[in-house]
Amino acid sequence: MFHILVADDDKNIRLLLKTVLEKENYRVSTTSNGEQALELLDKEHIDLVVLDIMMPKMDGYEFTRLLRENDNDLPILMVSAKQQPTDKKKGFLAGTDDYMTKPIDVEEMLLRIRALLRRAKIASERKIVIGDVTLDYDSLTVSRRGEVQELPQKEFLLLYKLLSYPGKIFTRIQLMDEIWGSDSETGWETLTTHVGRLRKRFEGWDEFSIESVRGLGYKAVKKG
Repeated sequence: MFHILVADDDKNIRLLLKTVLEKENYRVSTTSNGEQALELLDKEHIDLVVLDIMMPKMDGYEFTRLLRENDNDLPILMVSAKQQPTDKKKGFLAGTDDYMTKPIDVEEMLLRIRALLRRAKIASERKIVIGDVTLDYDSLTVSRRGEVQELPQKEFLLLYKLLSYPGKIFTRIQLMDEIWGSDSETGWETLTTHVGRLRKRFEGWDEFSIESVRGLGYKAVKKG
């Protein structure tokens, strides 16, 4: 069971989020400021923090900065009444993983929490599982029903990136910078070639596909 910490100085919001999250079978702890949240992190294993910004003693920005400065990559979802682009930018620069504005859309919050927990699981286990398919980052292998394929590094990294965010469109520039490096002189035709190889390698696999998005780039689609 995932353990979620809700840090908010508004008692009614703490109670609301605790009720909503517990209905989704999460274990929930609550605190009213950043200092209390840090103290709880020393005592309990927390999987994700839902964090208000404007809190007494230690606000959400400072709490997030402290965690990141100490190499703590705990997933953080900032939820705040501060709606200006500059406020969101400040949150992301401090190190938050996601940002929502109040009043809270509970269903959207749950979707964002699930996505953050899934990505955190992928990062810690260095594996992606889609049906019978497993991508293992450490061995650069893709396995399915006893069949194991070891991929060239660039092919594997490209597939791993796309399947880490199924449905998300990545531009060609994003993928080139991520996989080949921003200093690389490699042309876009190399990316096209690698996508073609992946499609051929996994044609007939019904768990996922790599789709082109005209004028933009590529996305992975989970099926079934």
